Amino acid sequence: MNKQRRHFADPDKVAILKRHLIDKVPVSDLCDELTLHPNQLYDWLKKFFENGHLAFADGRSRKAADQAKAPKIQQLQAKLVRKNEVMAELMEALTLEKKEMGPPDWLLGSP
Repeated sequence: MNKQRRHFADPDKVAILKRHLIDKVPVSDLCDELTLHPNQLYDWLKKFFENGHLAFADGRSRKAADQAKAPKIQQLQAKLVRKNEVMAELMEALTLEKKEMGPPDWLLGSP
């Protein structure tokens, strides 16, 4: 006898909150009309105001932060390329040394 939960889309939630905040429709009337619990509506209000600053974010500060990180990213990429070159040289030298030395004694079976 479990009822399936209703899910309101984000634009619907904003429209409901707008009716309460702008049109001054009481919470009780909205809850009766939509068969909602008041706690649900107040939770939406809380989330709405906690994330309201995102509505005013235009991306300029993000672009500036990305531009500030660009030199660091290039430096790290150059460092990674250099590390890979050094590792390749070391692996090549180790491989040549192993070939010159031949197989280890334990592998040949000599006591």
